[in-house]
Amino acid sequence: MRALFCTDGSKISFNALKNFSHYTKATVDTICVIDWSFLPDETVIEAAGFVNNCRNIADSILDYSAKMIEECGMTAGEKIKLCGAVVESILEQLSDNSYDIVIMGSHGKKGLQRWLGSVSREILEAADIPVYISKNLNKAKNILFTADDTEIFEKTFNKACELIQYDNKDIYICAVTETPDLLFLDGTIDSNWMMAIQTQQQIYSEKSLNAAKTLITNKNLPVKESKVLSGIPAQSILDYAFEKEIDLIIMGARSKTKMERFLLDSVSKRVTVNTKSDVLIIPSLQ
Repeated sequence: MRALFCTDGSKISFNALKNFSHYTKATVDTICVIDWSFLPDETVIEAAGFVNNCRNIADSILDYSAKMIEECGMTAGEKIKLCGAVVESILEQLSDNSYDIVIMGSHGKKGLQRWLGSVSREILEAADIPVYISKNLNKAKNILFTADDTEIFEKTFNKACELIQYDNKDIYICAVTETPDLLFLDGTIDSNWMMAIQTQQQIYSEKSLNAAKTLITNKNLPVKESKVLSGIPAQSILDYAFEKEIDLIIMGARSKTKMERFLLDSVSKRVTVNTKSDVLIIPSLQ
């Protein structure tokens, strides 16, 4: 397996690398981008010393990354140093090469900074391959699969099996039944109809959960717990992950157009932004 590790030299990015190494033994290329795009257009960088210093820092980050990759039991691949806008540079590297997964750290920005976006979120929205995002160093022990659609889950799980090794891991599965009164603004809707919807959702969630559990156990992997949750999907997953001290959440993401990505929030995005766990998002087109 070939992975692309994106790093700015921060501790958070290296924590992502350490966590990821507990799940696989990949060959890892490292990219470090020297970003001058934040400077005003009229700014002219003339000092050779400044340019060389930036390049030397990038070289040091790449050398340190290669050393850490080897220490984590993986194989250090290519060192990639680019100048330009970070997101565009990473996406160009992905488009020009055959990678199986992207590894990134996230600084977990809050408030307005969340709305302005971050490198990890932009890569997550634009990449068409699995993206592994981490915020904190953890035990890399408890794995949570979310099962909201049987077909998508099967694709997600099969792809995850190519990327993740489950030795000595505890596997959890959850599905979420969204409370009907959260779906509608009109409070006059017939209560019997709402109860019927809730019953159908419960049946659907249990069916999805059982199908996911069967798929996992057929791979001879033990499931520690499977559970149907109730409430707002993203918040229910976040609460459950916190309760069970989940280290890695694995989710499938439905393919969307660029306009849909801009207009719509998604469960996977909300979970990624708000969780303290690592997250592996696998596009449904996989």
